[in-house]
Amino acid sequence: QVQLVESGGGLVQAGGSLSLSCAASGRIFSDYAMAWFRQGPGKERELVAAISSGGITTYADSVKGRFTISRDNAENTLYLQMNSLKPEDTAVYYCAAAAAIYGSLYYFRGRNEYDYWGQGTQVTVSS
Repeated sequence: QVQLVESGGGLVQAGGSLSLSCAASGRIFSDYAMAWFRQGPGKERELVAAISSGGITTYADSVKGRFTISRDNAENTLYLQMNSLKPEDTAVYYCAAAAAIYGSLYYFRGRNEYDYWGQGTQVTVSS
């Protein structure tokens, strides 16, 4: 089992920044590919960014150039730096973990590929 706890959400004005963290426990963090997903009001849960166990990253087109995903394997923590926030970024943000069964260079983009989820943290961007 992997336990994931997100923090860092809140209310911010458009154009502002927020930094999310996800603390992991229970298993060896470096054995897992990680991701951030979000679910806005009335919308499906969607991928924001993913990172392989070895640090290879991918982003949704809507956040490229604004968001940065990173991980600190020594601290068992996943991060999401969000800059130039827009009202459409308003959502509950979830971190997720998937066993790195294909090695350190592989990330997963599908939500069904992730085995463990945090409880989510609300991000609200006002216009």
